Amino acid sequence: MLRLRAAQAETLWDELLPVEVRGLPEDLAGIDGLLRDPALFEPIAAHWERPALERGRPTIAIETYVRLMVVKQRSGWGYETLVREVSDSLHLRRFCLIPLTARVPDESTIRKLTRRLGAEIVAKLTRGLIEKASGERRFRPRAARIDSTVVEADIKYPTDAELALQGARALAREGRKLAAGLRQAGGRVRDRSRSISRAVRLIGRTLRRRTGEAKAEVMRLNERAGRLIRRSVGEARRLAGEARRAARGRGARAKLKAAARLEELAERCERVADQIAKRVRGEKIENRLVSIADPEARPIRKGKLGKPTEFGYVEQLCELTENTKPGARGLILPPATAPGNPGENTLLPDTVAELNTMGLTPREVALDGGFGDQLSAEQLTAIRPERLFVAGRSDPGSRRTRRRLARYRVGMEGRISHLKRRYGLCRSRLKGHQGQRIWSGWAILAYKLDTLAVRTG
Repeated sequence: MLRLRAAQAETLWDELLPVEVRGLPEDLAGIDGLLRDPALFEPIAAHWERPALERGRPTIAIETYVRLMVVKQRSGWGYETLVREVSDSLHLRRFCLIPLTARVPDESTIRKLTRRLGAEIVAKLTRGLIEKASGERRFRPRAARIDSTVVEADIKYPTDAELALQGARALAREGRKLAAGLRQAGGRVRDRSRSISRAVRLIGRTLRRRTGEAKAEVMRLNERAGRLIRRSVGEARRLAGEARRAARGRGARAKLKAAARLEELAERCERVADQIAKRVRGEKIENRLVSIADPEARPIRKGKLGKPTEFGYVEQLCELTENTKPGARGLILPPATAPGNPGENTLLPDTVAELNTMGLTPREVALDGGFGDQLSAEQLTAIRPERLFVAGRSDPGSRRTRRRLARYRVGMEGRISHLKRRYGLCRSRLKGHQGQRIWSGWAILAYKLDTLAVRTG
């Protein structure tokens, strides 16, 4: 059963507390005023399944859940740390509308609800805040600046042998679970992680020699790791086949699900073995897999000196501001993103569609130099900006106008850095493309609440 509103946060015990403790800090008080609007939570009620609105166990109050997620994104805490810190803080309890006599929701409840609501609900909350700012706070977006960035996946730097090691461990683990559920003595997936781990250590020692023979030795060790993981893949597929044939009667659905998980994992590991084989033959590897746990992450080259290659997802951010003065701070639209490594102009139509959907028509648009001048102008036709500035490609207006828009565009890089340092946009802790969208959505929502709270104050 869906429960939107939280119960009264104040109890008789609150009257015994000092006045200083009962009041919220200035930043939390501003966000509290914004989240008091019940209309913001209507998208969640519309998303909930109709039969579950009035039946079943009651959920935690959605109003409390949203506030917990805002605290989490602003602080950078994990779910367990979030629950512990809110439990110990009077201010955070009052902000999250949790009475002193009540327990803070369990971390697994918050985590599962985050996945269930998904990215689109967070995007609707973000749009609702922009509409609220436009209608009640007289926010008038005069200019927009658009740029793309990489949100890193939560993975280590991938190597072929390390991926084979991760795959061998995962196949053995899932194989043990599936084999334990089969009554008859069936096959098993041998754990080859020790043999592959030995190859990984030898690769590390060999690379220190920095000689021509060392490169050939590394290729030989990688090839060995590929052969070992391919054997595990064969065993996993045979075990999954046995589980499918044995799926009869009670427990059949659980066996089929476990077999499907094992086959999906075997397919990823086979891709790793194919990548190793192509590298040994000197062939080009397309659509490279860089993580067993997060198969949708991709290698992305942005030309940075410190990080020439990043592993994750590309998303495009659009910030709307009321002016183009230095230090202008505005509101950010739900980001446009796509799996793989899409280009700037590939994501621009999604950003323009978002502006159209919300009825926003900024007079000036500033873009990074990675956008094509003519192509960007064609894609922005729907919102018809008076001036379009593409760094290093277009010259709108006078010299003074060009310098003003150039400074304004550079500010978007500072805004992206701010989002990464302050709101956790640097690395998504949720797996998969949908997980990255959810993570980025909460980061942008927390930033937007802070921005509107400052504007109100």
